[in-house]
Amino acid sequence: MQVIGRLGKDCVQNEVNGKNVINFSVAHTEKFKDSAGNLQDKTIWVECAYWTDRTGIAPYLTKGQQVYVDGSPDVTAYKKNDGEPGASLRLRVREVQLLGSKGDNAAPNTSAPAATDFSKTPASPVEHESGADDLPF
Repeated sequence: MQVIGRLGKDCVQNEVNGKNVINFSVAHTEKFKDSAGNLQDKTIWVECAYWTDRTGIAPYLTKGQQVYVDGSPDVTAYKKNDGEPGASLRLRVREVQLLGSKGDNAAPNTSAPAATDFSKTPASPVEHESGADDLPF
């Protein structure tokens, strides 16, 4: 299962039975149109457990950080305090990638050069010289 969303709070790093685990929650929001044609948002919170020795990512898993997460899902049914049934979605993470923090879209970063999208740039022809003697092999 793959999820893209923002962290709801800073991650928590623990050691369980000698193994490292990083726990965090991701809010995944989907937009859809209801039967009346109105645009609606639906947010699903996914609790994540990342069992890894690569704990260097933990300081970057902070509230508002956008992430891509891939892992194995597990749904748990429970009763809410009011007696109504509820369910929680948990993900045993295989891979996590940082996509950006909430403030990244607010102001452009002037210290870094702008990225170029090479997929829309036509390739220029390569000129070949006829001097085969210049080859190093």
